[in-house]
Amino acid sequence: MATEPRAPRLAVLIDADNASPRIARGLFEEIARIGEASVRRIYGDFSSTRLKSWTDLLQQYAIQAQQSFAYTSGKNASDIALVIDAMDLLHSGRFDGFCLVSSDSDFTRLAARIREQGVDVYGFGEQKTPESFRQACKRFIYTENLLPEAPAADDPADDRPQSVTRPAAMAVPMIRNAVTQLEGEDGWVALGPVGQRLATLFPDFDPRTFGHAKLRDLVEKTGAFEVRRTGEFGVHVRVKPEAPRKRR
Repeated sequence: MATEPRAPRLAVLIDADNASPRIARGLFEEIARIGEASVRRIYGDFSSTRLKSWTDLLQQYAIQAQQSFAYTSGKNASDIALVIDAMDLLHSGRFDGFCLVSSDSDFTRLAARIREQGVDVYGFGEQKTPESFRQACKRFIYTENLLPEAPAADDPADDRPQSVTRPAAMAVPMIRNAVTQLEGEDGWVALGPVGQRLATLFPDFDPRTFGHAKLRDLVEKTGAFEVRRTGEFGVHVRVKPEAPRKRR
């Protein structure tokens, strides 16, 4: 009797000082799409009332709090504890991937080191996260897309503040790049491989950042691509030819 393949085993490490508790539900739903959150740890000084909102969620999401007292001002002991634990877990050889939840660029080298070992790293942070950390991850998910008001799969409309949602036109160069690399002789390419290529080229690419839950909806919204449906689920796209310039 054939057995189902095991889901990737993930270690989830959360920097409580640089992650909002409002993302908790969306965070673990997103991680469940990647694999199994076998280890769930959060780092910070939980003796401080500042982290009470996270403390209230520990039991609900089965997160283990790793207490790090702030003995000295300006020294982030929780960051050091997170890195030490990450390396211990990495060398245990038990995990297929790591989820680093923070907007702090100090974890750039940690992400790069884990990937050097051949293990995937998924970063979760705000849009303000420095590019160095985003690029060090296999995939980087903006936590603004994990908030309750972010667009869901059955509700592509986006009612988030414009400061969070980026215009669809900003996605055009990235999508065009992916389509151009994959297009056949007739210019058409299946949308699935386009999404895969986008993830490779731009670890932080996410249709939700541009106000749409699905890549297909975003592509259509830009108006820069032709879309052709083949069958019930097949979708192909190609770059629209530039309109001829009017002669003066």
